[in-house]
Amino acid sequence: MIKATFFKDSQGQYRGFSLLGHAGYAEHGYDIICASVSALSVNTVNSIEKFTDDSFEASVDEETGMLTCRFNGSVSKESDLLISSLLLGLEGIRDDYAKNTYIQIFIKEV
Repeated sequence: MIKATFFKDSQGQYRGFSLLGHAGYAEHGYDIICASVSALSVNTVNSIEKFTDDSFEASVDEETGMLTCRFNGSVSKESDLLISSLLLGLEGIRDDYAKNTYIQIFIKEV
């Protein structure tokens, strides 16, 4: 199962996100849920880097299926929109495959 956690501050602004685990929908190389989540999350990080001046740190561990992205300072409207878009995409995947639990989504105040 993939656990997606979105970190927000007390004002409701995103401070980052993390994804951990594998969906287990199919064997490695054929898991369309993992592939979809990977595409969305990597594109989000790449877009934040390319289209904003926000300072952040990201790390990936392919073996555990972990991707983390944490902002070091203020978060632009563009980054906020990109993370909201990631959350929307993950919710869509979760809801499309709701018969089984492949993705859990959490919002955590930091």
